[in-house]
Amino acid sequence: MMTAYPTLHSPLKSTWPAGAQHLFSTLSELRYNAAPMGRFTISTLVYIATVVVAAALSALMAFMPQGELAMATESPVSPVTAAAINAGVVLVVYGGFGWLGLVLARRLGYPDVWDAFIATRERFTNPAIAGLWLGLLFIVADNIFGRFHSLGPLPHPPFPTSLVASFQAGAGEEMLFRLFFIPVVVWFVSRVMLKGQQQNAVFWVAAVFSAIFFAAAHVPTVMLLLDRPFEAIPTAILAEIFFINGTVSLVAAFFLKRAGFLAAMTVHTSADIVWHVIWGLMR
Repeated sequence: MMTAYPTLHSPLKSTWPAGAQHLFSTLSELRYNAAPMGRFTISTLVYIATVVVAAALSALMAFMPQGELAMATESPVSPVTAAAINAGVVLVVYGGFGWLGLVLARRLGYPDVWDAFIATRERFTNPAIAGLWLGLLFIVADNIFGRFHSLGPLPHPPFPTSLVASFQAGAGEEMLFRLFFIPVVVWFVSRVMLKGQQQNAVFWVAAVFSAIFFAAAHVPTVMLLLDRPFEAIPTAILAEIFFINGTVSLVAAFFLKRAGFLAAMTVHTSADIVWHVIWGLMR
């Protein structure tokens, strides 16, 4: 359901180019959503709470054991400083970009964070079940890809860091790579460039690019853990990274469009719990 927002008015607005009108309307919505707390919707409050929790978890990660990642890197700052930096990045960068994406998602007609027309089953239960199946798929894939190189299975954070990281990544990464990236691309390409045409097709093109960028963002961490330059990483490991992260990205995009941001976050988190927490403890 589209929410009606009050807009700024200008007698010259009707003469502006279509792209400028879209941008003007979007800035009007940003102005509305920055109104006092009494005018915030439940969805807005839930989003703010999610950002705060993600920031707190990110700060907590600085004090938790990092396992193989700690051996591969040596932090030049204290845990307290690292915690403050982590929290700040999530609050300002992830939260800020996610907020812009949320405004555009509303304009595009996607379900809101706490949309009254989305049942709990669609928002949490179905995505959680899908995430569990994805986690099992990743375990099978890990065993298959591992047959084509001699470096062993992909490393996981130690427990309980893996549990905290699963929730933190499920929220933070979905803010940036799904909630921000996809609506921004769809809004600009479909609404501005194509004058409102091909929105569904543009959504899936954006989802594919989001999946590619998300998978690529994990490659530097693997390079650190394996202590190898990019060209020395086996093709099978790169294929596994892109398969795992690309698959969860596309499924999260599906749930973003179907049931909103919390559904995308849930499928990502539940997949990480099976993949990083349960599989990490079993290895």
